[in-house]
Amino acid sequence: MQVALLQFNTLWENKQANLQFVQTQINTLPNAVDLVVLPEMFTTGFTMNALHLAEAEQGETLQTLQQLAIKNNVAITGSWIVKENNNFYNRLFFVYPNGTYKTYNKRHLFTLAGEDKTYTAGTNQVLVSYKNWNICLLICYDLRFPVFSRIVNSNYDLLVYVASWPDRRINAWDALLKARAIENMSYVVAVNRCGIDPQNVLYSGHSQIIDFMGEHLVAPYEKEEIQIATLQKEPLQIAREKLAFLNDADAFELLR
Repeated sequence: MQVALLQFNTLWENKQANLQFVQTQINTLPNAVDLVVLPEMFTTGFTMNALHLAEAEQGETLQTLQQLAIKNNVAITGSWIVKENNNFYNRLFFVYPNGTYKTYNKRHLFTLAGEDKTYTAGTNQVLVSYKNWNICLLICYDLRFPVFSRIVNSNYDLLVYVASWPDRRINAWDALLKARAIENMSYVVAVNRCGIDPQNVLYSGHSQIIDFMGEHLVAPYEKEEIQIATLQKEPLQIAREKLAFLNDADAFELLR
């Protein structure tokens, strides 16, 4: 599966400009790309201004990504702000090439920025199946909580993280992504934004792809740039069978 990382400087609370940028970038990708990964809250930046920026689930952003997915025969994933039943969610969408989609609501809300006071937390781990790959969808701060992402009975092959992770803690981002790949014997695809927001928070990107042994297929990079890599399922399966580390994992039950 060929995956494109779309790391860019999200323009603050400017949905139209960000959507236009994403459309332009996706429309210029090679035909061989299977999956495009966008940052967290890619239409607005990591804002708590949900009251004025939230959309209905099937609003403009979803419709735009559905059109792009169908036109380019590609899956697209990224998160944005959704209002549903008078609650706001940091909701990640996985849009298939035929326009159908699945969603995941961010489980771990970033209390340091007051995200928990604006948004409602999700409860369930969400897996999607695509091109014979099982993919676990996660958002930013989820990275710090390994129990929630822990693999069970080899139920996924790929962890996807979309993020707005600041530069001041970028060493943790790099270390934790590698840890998630190694401990779960899974590929990890992680896309972060870059640039500076109006609160003067610097984002240095470090989007990357890591294989099941902790080796980089795409090394962390800082520029506004698209990087593309191919993930191969067979080496993953061989390594899991040969090394069998997952067979020795502790059994547990996740309490919510």
